[in-house]
Amino acid sequence: MNLSQFIASRIAFNQEKTFSRFIIRLSIIATVISVAAMIITLSFVNGFQETVSNKVFSFLGHIRIQYRQPMRASIAEEIPIEKNDKLFQTVRRMPDVSSVHSFGTKSMFIKAGAEIDGLLLKGFEDSSAFIHLNGFLQKGGRWVNFNDSSYARELVLSQHTANVLQLKVNDRPFIYFLRPDGSLRPDRVTIVGIYKTGIGEYDKAFALGDIKLIRQLNGWSEKEIGGYEIFLKDYRQMGNTSAAIYDGENFPSLWETKTATEINPSIFDWLKIVSYNGIILIVIVTVIVVINFITCLIILVLERVRMIGILKAIGTSDWSIQKIFLYHSALITLTGILLGTIISVLFLWVQMKTGFVKLKEAEYYMDTAAVRIDPVQVLSVIAGTLLISFIVLIIPSLLVRKIQPIKAIRFH
Repeated sequence: MNLSQFIASRIAFNQEKTFSRFIIRLSIIATVISVAAMIITLSFVNGFQETVSNKVFSFLGHIRIQYRQPMRASIAEEIPIEKNDKLFQTVRRMPDVSSVHSFGTKSMFIKAGAEIDGLLLKGFEDSSAFIHLNGFLQKGGRWVNFNDSSYARELVLSQHTANVLQLKVNDRPFIYFLRPDGSLRPDRVTIVGIYKTGIGEYDKAFALGDIKLIRQLNGWSEKEIGGYEIFLKDYRQMGNTSAAIYDGENFPSLWETKTATEINPSIFDWLKIVSYNGIILIVIVTVIVVINFITCLIILVLERVRMIGILKAIGTSDWSIQKIFLYHSALITLTGILLGTIISVLFLWVQMKTGFVKLKEAEYYMDTAAVRIDPVQVLSVIAGTLLISFIVLIIPSLLVRKIQPIKAIRFH
């Protein structure tokens, strides 16, 4: 340990009740709060974006292939297309694609007693399409059972629709499809499951079932579908993969590809705003940290003016004296960073285990604040705080060079 480190440690661990001791404690607390706030903010933003994005991807797929409808709403039935087996196989073999599922949607009415509701029935061809939705299925239910000989007279309703119509698993309401000739085609179905995504526009609009039911009651041929849902191994490749599919030589001229962000841009624009809000908060916290460091070191230097004068009088260089205060400030910073990191990680761990931070599901698409701790971000916060503190602390430490030994020794 050199002289600068020795003196810095003696000052830092001095038990005298001085004003600088109070300032040191205040600075440590401010650093703890700042570091903890940044780590907690980033983890909550990460968890929120990941949870909402995954809900949208699970329900819509990452990419959709369907008939081109420029004025179509994000939630509406599609114009039916005929299966294209050659395109299907081409897409399924693409390296970034994990699975491809055909689907179709059709408007219908569902009636239970005196209650009636209008929904979109989203039908799939086999049970593998429900794998991505498993996290939404409520206890006590199951997905539709498919069979090769006929269509499944089974539905999975959202929790919202089940509450509105006062339906539960094993109830048998009537459904009605409006056919092209204007007639209503009824059928009785069994409710086999209840799902809940937490995204109101999906839960209020969709029932899930067998695409053969749609074909049977609406006069579709066996090859007609609404489109294809494509799931990727990495959602960040949505844009590139969508463009590659569209530009392929087997792609029909009247079809289109759309990513989930293009189908439902409002949700993803909102997620960007949440991310920007997190960045703004971190910038504000960083400014507070900078002001805190500068104020702390100026006070420490001014309180030790006589000591600085004596050290200069005995021939100590300006840089050696500067290092005393830099080491001192480093101890404060490191203590604050360590405590802030421990407190934030402990807080986030408790949230992950208990979910005590609640949200309004109607507004945030989840009832509990989601958390995802990114080790890279945590290390970045620690490294960034250290770097900023070092750069900022150099400035007030330059006051040491302006202090004259004789005047400093007389200073009271």
